[in-house]
Amino acid sequence: MTTGLLTIIVLILIAIAIWQLTKIFDLSQAKADNTQVANDKDNNINGYLMMGFLMFIYVITIVCFVKWGDLPLIGNAASEHGSSVDTLMIISMILIFFVQTLTQALLHYFAFKYRGKEGRKALYYADNDKLEFIWTIIPVITLAGLILYGLFTWNEIMDVNMDDDPIVVELYAQQFNWKARYAGKDNVLGKANVRLIDLGDNPNILGLDREDAYAQDDIITQELHLPVGRKVVFKMRSQDVLHSAYMPHFRMQMNCVPGMITEFAMTPTKTTQQMRETQKITNKVRRINDIRAVKSEKLIAEGKEPLEAYEFDYLLLCNKICGASHYNMQMKVIVESQEDYDTWIAAQETFGKKK
Repeated sequence: MTTGLLTIIVLILIAIAIWQLTKIFDLSQAKADNTQVANDKDNNINGYLMMGFLMFIYVITIVCFVKWGDLPLIGNAASEHGSSVDTLMIISMILIFFVQTLTQALLHYFAFKYRGKEGRKALYYADNDKLEFIWTIIPVITLAGLILYGLFTWNEIMDVNMDDDPIVVELYAQQFNWKARYAGKDNVLGKANVRLIDLGDNPNILGLDREDAYAQDDIITQELHLPVGRKVVFKMRSQDVLHSAYMPHFRMQMNCVPGMITEFAMTPTKTTQQMRETQKITNKVRRINDIRAVKSEKLIAEGKEPLEAYEFDYLLLCNKICGASHYNMQMKVIVESQEDYDTWIAAQETFGKKK
């Protein structure tokens, strides 16, 4: 009781002392200039601060480039169209960096050069047609070039020619997992409807039409196998909410929309094993396993199981926030030789033979 009372008294005395100090400070500022209008000293301080902040921006940018400038995905595309997407990304980043560097320099320099000064008035322009034309036409030309390049790249990616004998695969999204459905020997996906989904004794998890002849040889899997060097046409459906099929190393992303079928085509160019042997992936795996090793030591000391070593795999991810377990919605993708793919697909059970 006595300790608590003494504590309260001490806190009250400290509050009184702080209040008295503020009063003393106010009195010391009685003769100071308290006008709200900036004077030359204020303007000079702000001008030099603007230049200081400009230097800070450039220094922190250089540090970021040196330490984290290696974009993790650029340079390890694993599809035919991936290099075109990377080139478009690099061009966009260079243009953005150039414009940002130039405009920030002009903004901060002009704020410093034309800072307020007693007796000097700012020159006012009602309009300047030449300047407005310049700063309008340059972005128009630049953006038009980027958009046209992007459209040509997109059209090239989406050029689905069935004469190329592509593999047709459906990616079926549901909270919170993926299913893959291969079109079978006829390379035609059977009809399906969400109303036909049956989880009973004779399950029909994707709602395939049991009466459709094209559906009988369809193959449903929970792991996506793709042959290297062969075009794959993905047909995408969603059972419940908006999902997004995202395979970053193939530079592929397409929304899966309930009630409609979306499409994307791509040709993988590197097997899983070939990608594991690239320098970037080797370095990434080493860094991750170094972190896991430190964590495993702590777990072992606590009497728990250590973490397993990480090994790279292509993944199909959901790139839309689709619910509580969105982060865990992924499926393993294996790119292999045509022979290995043929062996794997031959061992799978078709929809018509499933019991």
